[in-house]
Amino acid sequence: MIHHYLPAIKNAGSPQFFLMAGPCAIEGEEIALRIAEQITKITDKYNIPYIFKGSYRKANRSRVDSFTGIGDEKALKVLEKVGKTFGVPTVTDIHESHEAAMAAAYVDVLQIPAFLCRQTELLVAAANTGKVVNIKKGQFLSAESMKFAVDKVKDSGNDKVLLTDRGNSFGYQDLIVDFRGIPVMRSFGVPTIMDCTHSLQQPNQTSGVTGGKPELIETIAKAAIAVGADGLFIETHPDPANAKSDGANMLHLDRLEELLHKLVRLREAIL
Repeated sequence: MIHHYLPAIKNAGSPQFFLMAGPCAIEGEEIALRIAEQITKITDKYNIPYIFKGSYRKANRSRVDSFTGIGDEKALKVLEKVGKTFGVPTVTDIHESHEAAMAAAYVDVLQIPAFLCRQTELLVAAANTGKVVNIKKGQFLSAESMKFAVDKVKDSGNDKVLLTDRGNSFGYQDLIVDFRGIPVMRSFGVPTIMDCTHSLQQPNQTSGVTGGKPELIETIAKAAIAVGADGLFIETHPDPANAKSDGANMLHLDRLEELLHKLVRLREAIL
């Protein structure tokens, strides 16, 4: 599972699912460290392998005045500090091929956003860094079609690939999760993750601010574990209402332990 790709990950031998979690965007050093500290305490308690998530820059925004970041190098250094402080791997998105080498100098996993999962040059650039590459499935693609994205990375000489489902477009302003996609993508021989927060987005709202249904995060997470997902992706924040990006579909940080406790019990029940 994930420990084959990230041998240094804490609790790598655990039979549990692994967790990618953190804020949507890096808003500053203090809050990133605060979030990482709380999640690390919880994942250590439940023996859950953990990867800290935070976007160093947000490129896909609804409006030109939306928050995009605190500065590339500054945010990447925050990610690096989180990793060193808590001894956990880190993951961040990249959006253009020239960003791959820059981000790879600071993080352990490079994430390809869903809307860019077919961009060959971007996938190859990420592969060439030698880092783990997490490819999010496009909302517009079937699970079966993601084999080609995996092949692009592997054919570039990098077999450290993860796939993440984040739902499928359902009309203009909603998403739906087809849980058949989890076993399909696992059949490609790569760890497969369910994004429990972005799959509950409601994009293209008239306000220009993406909506969401965070009350269903537990439902999506339980279903993903039940069908065999290797990992879960959850964006979380101590104050989602005032988060600078994607607050409408985040899990409140204070609710994370209760959720993970339930999911650990569910995982144990189906093993």
